[in-house]
Amino acid sequence: MTAFSVLDLSPIVEGGDARRALLETTAFARAADRLGFTRFWLAEHHNMPGIASAATAVVIGQIAGATERIRVGSGGVMLPNHPPLVIAEQFGTLEAL
Repeated sequence: MTAFSVLDLSPIVEGGDARRALLETTAFARAADRLGFTRFWLAEHHNMPGIASAATAVVIGQIAGATERIRVGSGGVMLPNHPPLVIAEQFGTLEAL
């Protein structure tokens, strides 16, 4: 069996806002979970008005709590924007939860 993953940027559509984008990302992750996808990756981007996934660790927690089986992770964390210890603590906490 081939494992399939999803990468989502949580895009903000024209006329939408970050809340709507994150709700749509959650619905997308639930659908991917139901369809048997293996992983749901979130991409971190900053200073982009059309992307709602800047706080990756927060969004990962939301998606993990809203799904049943799919593994949730980050497609990358921009370490120049964050202290590495903070990222290690955030992702360690997510793993523990």
